[in-house]
Amino acid sequence: MPHLSRSDELVFFVNGRKVLERNADPEVTLLTFLRKNWTLLTMFWPLRLTGTKYVCGRGGCGACTVMVSKHDPVSRKIRHFSVTACLVPICSLYGAAVTTVEGVGSIKTRLHPVQERIAKSHGTQCGFCTPGMVMSMYTLLRNHPQPSEEQLMEALGGNLCRCTGYRPILESGRTFCAESSGCQQKGRGKCCLDQGENATSSLGGESDICTELFAKDEFQPLDPTQELIFPPELLRMAENPEKRTLTFHGERVTWISPGTLKDLLELKVKHPDAPLILGNTSLGPAKKSQGHFHPVLLSPARISELSMVSTTSEGLTIGAGCSLAQVKDILAGRVSELPEEKTQTYRALLKHLKRLAGQQIRNMASLGGHIMSRHCYSDLNPVLAVGNTALNLMSKEGTRQIPLDRDFLAGLASADLKPEEILESVYIPHSQRWEFVSAFRQAQCQQNALADVTAGMRVLFQEGTDTIEDLSLAYGGVGDATISAQKSCQQLLGRRWNEPMLDEACRLLLDEVSLPGGAPGGSVEFKRTLVVSFFFKFYLEVLQELKKPGKLLSVFPTAFADRLVGSLPRHLSLVPAQGISRLPLQSVDSHQALQDPVGRPIMHLSGLKHATGEAIFCDDIPTVDKELFMALVTSTRAHAKIISVDLSKALELPGVVDVITAEDIPGTNGAEDDKLLAVDKVLCVGQIVCAVVAETEAQAKRAVEETKIAYEDLEPVIFTIEDAIKHSSFLCPEKKLEQGNVEKAFEEVDQIVEEVHVGGQEHFYMETQRVLVIPKTEDKELDIYVSTQDPAHVQKTVSSTLNIPINRITCHVKRVGGGFGGKVGRPAVLGAIAAVGANKTGYPIRLVLDREDDMLITGGRHPLFGKYKVGFMNSGRIRALDIECFINGGCTLDDSELVTEFLILKMENAYKIRNLRFRGRACMTNLPSNTAFRGFGFPQGTLVTESCITAVAAKCGLLPEKVREKNMYKTVDKTIYKQAFNPEPLIRCWNECLDKSSFHSRRMQVAEFNKKNYWRKRGLAVVPMKFSVGFAATSFHQAAALVHIYTDGSVLVTHGGNELGQGIHTKMLQVASRELKVPMSHMHICETSTATVPNTIATAASIGSDVNGRAVQNACQILLKRLEPIIKKNPEGTWEDWIEAAFEQRISLSATGYFRGYEAFMDWEKGEGDPFPYYVYGAASSEVEVDCLTGAHKKIRTDIVMDACCSLNPAIDIGQIEGSFTQGMGLYTTEELKYSPEGVLYSRGPDDYKIPTITDVPEEFNVSLLPSSQTPLTIYSSKGLGESGMFLGSSVFFAIADAVATARRERDIAEDFTVRSPATPERVRMACADRFTEMVRDSRLPPWAPAS
Repeated sequence: MPHLSRSDELVFFVNGRKVLERNADPEVTLLTFLRKNWTLLTMFWPLRLTGTKYVCGRGGCGACTVMVSKHDPVSRKIRHFSVTACLVPICSLYGAAVTTVEGVGSIKTRLHPVQERIAKSHGTQCGFCTPGMVMSMYTLLRNHPQPSEEQLMEALGGNLCRCTGYRPILESGRTFCAESSGCQQKGRGKCCLDQGENATSSLGGESDICTELFAKDEFQPLDPTQELIFPPELLRMAENPEKRTLTFHGERVTWISPGTLKDLLELKVKHPDAPLILGNTSLGPAKKSQGHFHPVLLSPARISELSMVSTTSEGLTIGAGCSLAQVKDILAGRVSELPEEKTQTYRALLKHLKRLAGQQIRNMASLGGHIMSRHCYSDLNPVLAVGNTALNLMSKEGTRQIPLDRDFLAGLASADLKPEEILESVYIPHSQRWEFVSAFRQAQCQQNALADVTAGMRVLFQEGTDTIEDLSLAYGGVGDATISAQKSCQQLLGRRWNEPMLDEACRLLLDEVSLPGGAPGGSVEFKRTLVVSFFFKFYLEVLQELKKPGKLLSVFPTAFADRLVGSLPRHLSLVPAQGISRLPLQSVDSHQALQDPVGRPIMHLSGLKHATGEAIFCDDIPTVDKELFMALVTSTRAHAKIISVDLSKALELPGVVDVITAEDIPGTNGAEDDKLLAVDKVLCVGQIVCAVVAETEAQAKRAVEETKIAYEDLEPVIFTIEDAIKHSSFLCPEKKLEQGNVEKAFEEVDQIVEEVHVGGQEHFYMETQRVLVIPKTEDKELDIYVSTQDPAHVQKTVSSTLNIPINRITCHVKRVGGGFGGKVGRPAVLGAIAAVGANKTGYPIRLVLDREDDMLITGGRHPLFGKYKVGFMNSGRIRALDIECFINGGCTLDDSELVTEFLILKMENAYKIRNLRFRGRACMTNLPSNTAFRGFGFPQGTLVTESCITAVAAKCGLLPEKVREKNMYKTVDKTIYKQAFNPEPLIRCWNECLDKSSFHSRRMQVAEFNKKNYWRKRGLAVVPMKFSVGFAATSFHQAAALVHIYTDGSVLVTHGGNELGQGIHTKMLQVASRELKVPMSHMHICETSTATVPNTIATAASIGSDVNGRAVQNACQILLKRLEPIIKKNPEGTWEDWIEAAFEQRISLSATGYFRGYEAFMDWEKGEGDPFPYYVYGAASSEVEVDCLTGAHKKIRTDIVMDACCSLNPAIDIGQIEGSFTQGMGLYTTEELKYSPEGVLYSRGPDDYKIPTITDVPEEFNVSLLPSSQTPLTIYSSKGLGESGMFLGSSVFFAIADAVATARRERDIAEDFTVRSPATPERVRMACADRFTEMVRDSRLPPWAPAS
């Protein structure tokens, strides 16, 4: 909406410095403003604050968290609150002070204690989420210098991390908590971890390196008096507020911010369709995902009347402008002041407010906005509706009050606001004696997840009786709006609170709250089950209250009722138990030199820079002169012929420079069956067809919307493995391994035939795919800055695409914000397309994928469908096993054949079964190609094997751990592919895990707990692991390094590995330090570059540190050999003396190191080989508690024992174990990919795809390494641990299955069951079959009756 009128000046502060913006665009968010604003001068200094990261753009991940400080006109105090910058329009910041991670502290000036502690506690790996974590904790400390652990959990609940597993982040935060246990180890003297960017000791000095994880005594104290003050200028503005209306005109949108309530009401008459915007938590995501657009926005943020709170003897009135966080505090205050009987509704609201979204969203979202949005999944509206809430409306004509009832929630015009009205405040009455109110919700995970079903329930009894005088039930998530079960409630009035009432209520509810089979969001049976399960919970809760002294003495006098009430599922706690693992670290040899860092818990080299936001990632590189932005146009059809591509409207848009198509590629357009840019036909939704190049990101994305492609659908369209099998649609030949005589063995034993399903998984690296291509002025040279695990592959692909020699292309990788296999192949495709754009236009091209596009385009872990037939003895001994697996490869081959091979090679896991057959095939479907992912087939395939073990145990009436033990390798033996190995470390890991976890005694405790609890069941499981490390080819194990020593004695190390967060650069300097006998402070790694170390192999398969460490070692040994004569001649000299002498004597101080690689091969025709250099062994035990009425679970304890031999850096290695375990836990429990019938991925962001959050950390989490052992094969007898822990997450899956099996046995459900992976609440709830699930399936049994 272009305007000729001039905008007002937007005034706010960033990091204590004034920003005066004269052309504020309402469509620009704070995140974009902070990161991209080079042209704007803010008091003559450029912003470009890239510490605030872009990850999702929807407020769901917390990576862009900043602190906003405002003067509260009601309390007249300064309020500090965290927000997600991606949702904050800059126009909303008038009069606010913004603090980013750069404003908190810097390695160049002074570190803040939050930054120091998260780094030194090893709470950073890739570091992309770290600035957001820092800002959430910093804001918490500004408000609560000594927070409780519950406050810490709430503060971090809106922040996601894909690397660490959260434990070290929590540990760093707990050092600030009141009565925190902190670190139990005490440090001595100056710690080696205390190193900043320039923290170099005098060259030649020794550093005293300690071996504790971190020493709390060495942290600088938190001093609240040293924080930035609220700018006095803003304080003066707040105390004498500007009453005039402020207007900001953008290119398409006008933002109007009135200064008085009167002006707002007049503007609402003038612009009746303009929405009121406060937190932007509803409009922002809708604009991003659905393209919602409003030409005029009204901001009531400056109107204090909308934030007023008043109380009467009858109830509480809260201003509609109050944030949900403020509402939570207000309600908590009333609960603490009033008698319990008056606060029933307030308590129910508080229960939901603790779990509604993350802290940042609660700080931004307003009560009025939440109510008016009327989302079908609303948490608060059902509770407000049953609590007889009233809405106070206001317009220019006057005020009126309407009830927040079913008609309002349904959006009926007669019960809604008129166009010129606004919601001024919300009145919530007190509850009364004999009135009970409860709230329920079930979501994919505990916190920061949209609910599947929510409910508010209220009952009022006639005084002194259990007779229902009034009843109100409301549900969210079961229709297009919140639904009130009014008819059911009316029919239950006058009934007693007893069994017959419960029976009738459930049937009435199922009849009234009905979902059609094709209801939005699906999960119809699950949601209908929750409708009655929630009411049953409410029934039991009220019963529990009525049985309290002073209430009714006996309203349900049966023993079974007492048992039901006693086992009512509790509110799952957000707070981890005290004593999250203190990590037992390996001891360093007492003879090892103090300055030798190998084997010590050295902090990640970039840890402090991660924490200050000064670590530079690909998209943090400043804008290059004449740089253009690229956006991709993708297919909207799953299998279709391209009829035409109309670019005319796109090319007419302002700022659009060109559109890149396959015709613009001068060289090779990918492979024949895997094109970079589609030609003639598309094979999946999300296939790249062309790419728009424009001056800005916004212009490029608008042009994408105007690119019109006509299709003609083709047949068949295949999405599932089952459909692919039916159509014989495969990507490669079957892979097979066999030993013994399987068929004969089956003739002599009992058999089980089962199917296992394992869902796919999204990488969800925090840093999406991104690349910057800069063409040079001569010789067709290109500089490519790319976030990849394999820069050489990017280099080769760009070379073939542009038809220029490889030596003209240099790929640079400084660091990568997480990869997990997803940045092995895909960056080459995106780099090549961007390079074509740079080649055609002659300008630099930046390509950064949105989270939605990244998830749509790039594929992930292969889903698996497995069928097994197992023959066994009654003793649990398995005599024969035949497994056939099919994986969903997507539309092209990619890595699917390799994944199939690794799946088959690794599937036997820890078990010696003499008659064995494994077969595997990769299916071709019309989905984006799946690709490499941490574990590379092992987490899927081994789940089939372990499911088989569990099934055998159930048939034999044995405990699963006994069957596992009976069938494990015991002595030196050969695998199914004839590779010899010694299982002794495997047995040690297994036994230590059982011992350290007190497994057998806890097994008895779990059984006792389950006897006493009908609706809560605990499960316990332990799994062993034999994980093979490396690629199955010798050439993929080679590595090179380049080491320079400069004349001042400083050392520059370069190698072929890429820093993904796994600490490879840190480990390489540890190796170089040991070999050269020089402190790490002398050393530096700049980046990985194809110009310094050519022909590198992907950093993958857990061997990056192994092979590159050998190359660095080789280079250092060459250099040291050259220096030997000089050192012998002057043994008392310093390192600097020796280097100076070497230079004078013309001795080369640069060396290339090389490692030829481990021998590895596999002959598939013979079915034998030595495909892997070595194995990593481990075991994990987990205990969970399952709520049988909802399917939710909490993780009580996990114990992991891992064989690391001699860890190069135990802190980093344990971080890898914890992070991979947590990622595996996500694979097996919460991470579910959902597609439409047309093959469109629904789950394309953190709202819909739930990776584990900080509340998913086990309450007790113990990780330990086996005592050091020797292996001559690897660098200093270390092992690669990057992937192996992934499968150990299945211990949680099998613990859930154990709990479900117990519930089914108690209900006498005879038929076998298999919980599919992931074990989502839906699958767990429906597997805990009971009378409610049967009712939903038209059973006539009383729903609460015990199984007979």
